[in-house]
Amino acid sequence: MMSNNTQYYTRTAQVLHWLMALIFIVAWIIGFYSGNFLSYDADGSFKGQVITLHKNIATTIIFLVAIRIFWRYTHPAPKLPDSMSPTMQKAAHAGHLILYMMLIAMPVTGCLYSWSAGHPAPVLYLFEIPRMVQDNPELLAVVKPLHVYLSWTVGLLIVGHVLAALKHHFIDRDHILRSMTQQPKD
Repeated sequence: MMSNNTQYYTRTAQVLHWLMALIFIVAWIIGFYSGNFLSYDADGSFKGQVITLHKNIATTIIFLVAIRIFWRYTHPAPKLPDSMSPTMQKAAHAGHLILYMMLIAMPVTGCLYSWSAGHPAPVLYLFEIPRMVQDNPELLAVVKPLHVYLSWTVGLLIVGHVLAALKHHFIDRDHILRSMTQQPKD
């Protein structure tokens, strides 16, 4: 792994970040909507279609997070500002690590939820992730609430992530937010 002395993420890292943010937020909203505001009608088709849309979008995160982790390993993040205390720098690194873990845990628990309920885990309406488990009510009883609790946790983490980025931009006036939105001028 090489060191990174620049203040900016690579363009690829920026695109992956914002694409994953968009996908995650859309999938989260659809999952929240279908889980809290829809009920199964006579045939359950509309709620089923919305949940299928949620799964088709959300499963892409599995593939994107693998690409993003590889990219991050081979293209390290920019150095944090010297104005940040060592404690805050450690907190920032821990927060990013937790976000990465959640970006893995959410689609994994979602797939386990689908499979254990006897449903597929489709990806962009193109293919299905091969089943790792068959119908399993005992597993479903664990992964269904786990997926829901993780979704609330990661939702709060993302709100905190956004607030921290805005704090850096408007209060600290450092390069943190710009590092994910701009490239250096030559």
